[in-house]
Parts: sequence; structure tokens; C-alpha cells
Amino acid sequence: MAKSDRREPTLIESLIPVLFLIVFLAFNVFVFGDDSLSGSNQIVLIISGALAALIASRSGMGWKALRKGIVRTINSAMPSILILLLIGSLAGTWLLSGIVPAMIYYGLKIIHPVIFLFAACLVSAIVSLATGSSWTTVATLGVAMMGIGITLGYHEGLIGGAIISGAYFGDKMSPLSDTTNLAPAMAGTDLFTHIRYMTLTTFPTMSITLIIFLLIGFGTKTAGSVMDMEEVLSAIDSSFNINLILFVVPALVIFLIIRKVSPLPALLAGTLLGGVFALIFQPDAIHHVSGIANNSFKSAYIGLMKAMYTTISIETPNAQVNELLTTGGMAGMLNTIWLIISAMIYGGIMDAAGFLERITRAIIIYAKSTGSLIASTTGTCVFFNLTASDQYLAIVVPGRMFASTYEKRGLAPENLSRTLEDSGTVTSVLIPWNTCGAYQSSVLGVPTLTYLPYCFFNILSPLMTMLFGYFGIKIRKLENNNANPPASS
Repeated sequence: MAKSDRREPTLIESLIPVLFLIVFLAFNVFVFGDDSLSGSNQIVLIISGALAALIASRSGMGWKALRKGIVRTINSAMPSILILLLIGSLAGTWLLSGIVPAMIYYGLKIIHPVIFLFAACLVSAIVSLATGSSWTTVATLGVAMMGIGITLGYHEGLIGGAIISGAYFGDKMSPLSDTTNLAPAMAGTDLFTHIRYMTLTTFPTMSITLIIFLLIGFGTKTAGSVMDMEEVLSAIDSSFNINLILFVVPALVIFLIIRKVSPLPALLAGTLLGGVFALIFQPDAIHHVSGIANNSFKSAYIGLMKAMYTTISIETPNAQVNELLTTGGMAGMLNTIWLIISAMIYGGIMDAAGFLERITRAIIIYAKSTGSLIASTTGTCVFFNLTASDQYLAIVVPGRMFASTYEKRGLAPENLSRTLEDSGTVTSVLIPWNTCGAYQSSVLGVPTLTYLPYCFFNILSPLMTMLFGYFGIKIRKLENNNANPPASS
């Protein structure tokens, strides 16, 4: 059907696939529980996409146009998919080489249990700020912190919440971060104005988050005793050659990312170096994984390959440590990739059919004051994270659609860019079928809904930006603006 023959979808038509998805997913999680990400949620997303396509066809949308939308959104997710595969292989060689066990070993020696959550959040924030990547931070430091926290007896959701809170602070504030560059580009301001303006809401939010984790640490009696930790340290020490030289590899990966080397080659370098260090420092672990003791070359080849592509585990005298020293390689990431592709199918159809744009326009109509405009922007970003399943779309589309409204109301563009980051960037990780939520859950081995209640930074950030909007705190106006002044909040 010709483009001119298409009609604009109604608001009801646009909302039906969204409501169907929310209800169907809620029922699915109720039935399957934590196992819903093993395949049933993927089917729900595909069926919801099919419903959206059926409704779109009633307004004159042809299948070819919808298919182009699907391909376009899947293509936008391809870098994330490739990174996931490399993270899987990196986790394998870093386990086999003793890098992750060394992180756990030294972490248990220097971090006091009471301040563990505070330290996990703060250190994650510093590393993420330096690298500009929450994904890399969680996949390297985060995995080690998870092992330390579990050994100390903390709940896995609490540990995940602390790591993710810190990682997304750094991701949001770092000039090296892709979202930190994307948000001001969409809003029409420059990078460093955007970062300076974000400090007004981000620093108070992070301060509250750190205080919460510190209070939880002081108020929690962890299950791990000194004897338990000594047993863990002994088990790791007996199974690996633990030394400080192993930290050269993660330090090099962080250095490459700081030097603005693309994530894919940086992670591949980290994977291969992990393999080299495994050959040098952990020949016994390689023999254990390969199952071959009489042929060194064949053992090394099979052991390293298995570490990169499939599940491996290192057996120690301690059952608790054995659970920590297991990784799935690239194959362990395939279920997450399946979820991402399914989410992109749904999001691509919703975008191509114009449903997302139609819903956003309906929201803008009710944003009469500055506070309600910022709240509407926040809600729209969260909505796109829920429905388009991608944080980039949750920044790009609302940024494009709200930019002129902010300008007409005499608001400087950094108000919009800050709101996009305070809501679009940080809430993506809280949604199981979003690319970020699926990734972080897979890497940490913690279901999204398990760590969600403890991601205090991610939950408080959108609330903080709305609070500033409604109370008129640090709302910058356009200079020499001739537009009508915005209504009071």
C-alpha cells in the first residue's frame, strides 16, 4: 500500500500492544518465576510484536515496512550482541587465568564486610567513570565483587544493586560514555555543559545511595565468618597461582577504553591476554578443564577454546568456591541474545508503525508546567525503555520529540539532556527485556527483578530530576529568549 494511503494510528491502537505486553509478561513471570527469561518471555515479546503488526496493517502499514523497522532495530543492537559474546569469552579466560579468582582473593583480604556494599558501589563508580562503560565495569570488576559479596554472606540482589548503582553513575557522568555524548546531541547542547548540569541532580542522588549502602552494611549481620573466609582463601590459593601480575590484564583493558579504543577490540585483547596468562600461570587449571594430561599442546588448545565458548568450572575443596568459579563462555550469552533479538522485533514494529510516536505526542499535550514537562519527559524515557527495549531509543526518540517544546517554553537544552540521562540511561537496566537489563542480569548471574529493588541510584535518579522540575531548582532558562515564559510548576 502506498505511503499516502496510510492513516495515522489512533492512541487506542497504539496502546493495545503495550497493555497486552505488560499483562502477558506479568502473567508469564507469575507462572514461570525467575525461569521466565529462559524462553517464555522471548515468546511473549514476539507474540506482542505480531499483535502490533496486525493492528498496524489495519492502518495501511505493509509488512515490508514493518520488516524494515525490525531489521533497523536489530541492526542497532548488533554492537551490544557482539559485546555480549566477547564478554562471555573474556569471563572464561579471566577465570581460567586466575584473574577473577585473584580479584576475589585480594578483595576478601582488604575489604571489611561492614563497608563492602559501600565499597562495591564506590569502586564501580570510579572504574565506570574512568572507562565510560557500565557494561565493561560490571563484566570485570562487577563479577569479582559479586563473588566477594556472596562469600561474605550478602544477598545477591543487594550486591548487584550496589555494583549497578555505581556503574551507572560512572556511565552517566563520564565524557567517554556513548549515552553521555548522545543525550546532549539530541537536546542541542554541548557535552561539558551537559555534564556540569547533570552534577546538580546526580551528586545528591549518588550521595544518598552511598549512605543507604553504608547503613545497610552497618545494620546487616552477614553469614560469612572469619573461618568461612579463610576456607575460601585457602581453596582459591590451592587451585590457582595467585599473584599481583594477573592484574596487568584488567588494567590494560581499562587503559585501552580510557584511550578511546572501541569496546570490541579492547575486549578481544582482554580475552586473548587472559588466555596467554592462563598458559603462563595456570597450567594445572588448563589440564583440569581440557581433561588431557599427556599432550600439553592439545590440552592448552582445548582448555582455552572451552573457556571462550562453553561452560567451564574449576573444582576446589570448597563447594561455595566451586559455585563462584564457573562461567558459561560465549554459549552462556546466547539466551540473553535471544531475548534482545525478540525485544528488538517488538520494538521495531512499534516504532515503524508509529505507535511509540503517537503515544509520546499524547503525553506532551498534558505537560502544562515546567515540572510536568520534565515529568512527562521522564515518563516517556521509561516508557521507551519498557516498550522499545533499548536505552538508545529511550534517549533519541524523546530527545527529538521534546526538544522544540523545551525551546518554546524558554528552557535551556541542558534541562532536556539532563532529564534524558536521569531517566533514559539509568532505568534501562531495571527492565528484564531491555538490552541493558538482559545483559547485566546475564553477566552477574542475578535476575533483573532480584537486583531491581536495591539499585537505589537508578531508582532515585528519575525521582530527583522530577523533584528539581516541580520545585524549580536549578532550571536554566534560555538567554535572550523571546518565547512565552513557561507556566509555574
